[in-house]
Amino acid sequence: MKFFIDTANLTQIREAQTLGILDGVTTNPSLMAKEGITGTENIKNHYKAICDIVEGDVSAEVIGTTYEEMIKEGEELAALHPQIVVKLPMIKDGVKACKYFSDNGIKTNVTLVFSAGQALLAAKAGATYVSPFIGRLDDISTDGLHLISEIRKVYDNYNFQTEILAASVRHTMHINNCAKIGADVMTGPLSAIEGLLKHPLTDIGLEKFLADYKKGN
Repeated sequence: MKFFIDTANLTQIREAQTLGILDGVTTNPSLMAKEGITGTENIKNHYKAICDIVEGDVSAEVIGTTYEEMIKEGEELAALHPQIVVKLPMIKDGVKACKYFSDNGIKTNVTLVFSAGQALLAAKAGATYVSPFIGRLDDISTDGLHLISEIRKVYDNYNFQTEILAASVRHTMHINNCAKIGADVMTGPLSAIEGLLKHPLTDIGLEKFLADYKKGN
């Protein structure tokens, strides 16, 4: 499973990169605003700065909601760097734009997916990634992981090459379970990724090893 970090914070991206396991980055206007990045040119420059840190795909989200707006903005984003993946909303014009980009060799990430039917449409339109938001489904007492399983079954039935990018990952168990049920990618905060490192028996074992070493010296 690929590991993406979901943030616009350059310090956190660099920290994840130093682990040697980072495959890419996802971000969005809300995450940009959280870092105080506003204005079209500043946002574009920030995307380029992210691409300079990581080697994998970097999802850059369009703001427009019409086909024409998404095509114009997506082409501008794709031109920033070869690693840019154009992030499109799961709406009718977003699917149309996805088809346009896939026909023209530009990678896409169809986001805000909450059903297997939406994921099917994205795959039919040639999406590189589809992003089901599992955490947001959990928030409304719906099983977000079940959606990942449904999409996996549909994609396997028809050999779709679109990658399932589990988004809105909130914690370490989300990552573990997504890996078990076949998500191709997960994107989440640095805290969830680093949480995989932790186990009390690891800490106890290391403490004992070090204590025994000190006794012998």
